[in-house]
Amino acid sequence: MTAATLHLVSPTRTERGMLQLADRLTTFVEHRVERRAQRRALALDLLREQQARRHDPHAVDHLLAQLGASRR
Repeated sequence: MTAATLHLVSPTRTERGMLQLADRLTTFVEHRVERRAQRRALALDLLREQQARRHDPHAVDHLLAQLGASRR
């Protein structure tokens, strides 16, 4: 084996730089996807909570009547 053959086996400085860039970009994108999923889950939880808080108007009238308050 000659020195030229050994040189061709290992990646060049440019190739190593491109591999590092690809790794960093992959990490960045994975982090963004994870954060987006967390925000989406939080938004869905907040939406479910808001929807669960909606009161039935008849139930409110019934409670007001029980307290002796006038109806709306």
